[in-house]
Amino acid sequence: MAEDIREILKTEPSFVGDTSEELSQIEVSLEEVLELIEKLNSNKSPGPDGIHPRVLKELKCEIAELLTMVYNLSFKSATVPNDWKIANVMPIFKKGSRGDLGNYRPASLTSVPGKLVETIVKNKIVRHSKEHKLLRKSQHGFCKGKSCLTNLFEFFEGFNKDVDKGDSVDIGYLDFQKAFDKVPHQRLLHKLSCHGIRGKILSWIENWLKDREQRVGINAKFSEWRGVTSGVPEGSVLGPILFNLFINDLEKRVNSEVAKFADDTKLLKIVKTKADGEELQKDLTKLSDWATKWQMKFNVDKCKVMHIGKNDPNYTYNMMGANLATTNQEKDLGIIVDSF
Repeated sequence: MAEDIREILKTEPSFVGDTSEELSQIEVSLEEVLELIEKLNSNKSPGPDGIHPRVLKELKCEIAELLTMVYNLSFKSATVPNDWKIANVMPIFKKGSRGDLGNYRPASLTSVPGKLVETIVKNKIVRHSKEHKLLRKSQHGFCKGKSCLTNLFEFFEGFNKDVDKGDSVDIGYLDFQKAFDKVPHQRLLHKLSCHGIRGKILSWIENWLKDREQRVGINAKFSEWRGVTSGVPEGSVLGPILFNLFINDLEKRVNSEVAKFADDTKLLKIVKTKADGEELQKDLTKLSDWATKWQMKFNVDKCKVMHIGKNDPNYTYNMMGANLATTNQEKDLGIIVDSF
């Protein structure tokens, strides 16, 4: 594993900027902590430590100074208290059969004071990424001013222009298998370093990821505690921005148009000739190679292709040795229209 990481370090570009531009340390003020406490939603549930957000809000003047000291000590020592690393995981139903465990999304309920410190780190990373224009424009998930709608609007505005000109278009809908749960920690830390997040902050994030535990809760009944060896906690404050940076270079060296909403990825290319279809296939292969290199996995059964246009050659594409299914154009386009 160590040799594998060293090979990746040789091939990946470093952060462009001098040491002064790196995000390497954080110091939070009392005013910042008070502001964060004030923004807490009193109706949210507490984490395993039982500290309710309503209590924090009502006692903010008494505890804000103490929390500020604890947070700064945590940043200075690059260590995270164990109470901030444990989570009650609640299964949230998505769709389909309620008897299928795959139709539930795990949401982590963690310590509220721990979420406040995550917010501090997240805000610093977001500001750092914005100042140095690190996050690709293709990403719409968990980005201020962007949403599922902006993702659809921008992607299908370009798609409609191509179709209106009479061009045939192929669109690939790609799905990662348990994306948040699969993220390998050492590779994630390397990606963060490549984005200029280094020093004590990188060490703090490493400690935040390490030795985490979780248990599943249903109807006030809980399972045994289990260790978490990979992934970023889904439902945490910090997890989404870390995931965005991890897959930030997904479409690097890909020629097709790409749009992402967190891990949900769409790939678009005008396909008029056999050569165009081969180019799109090359891009799909590049994405498969990226997933292999970074120890992620596409759920090929859920990855599909849509062929648009009267003269579309309807090429068959494949990923990881399996042919991609073709979606129903009218059905899928109807869903897209309805979502607006």
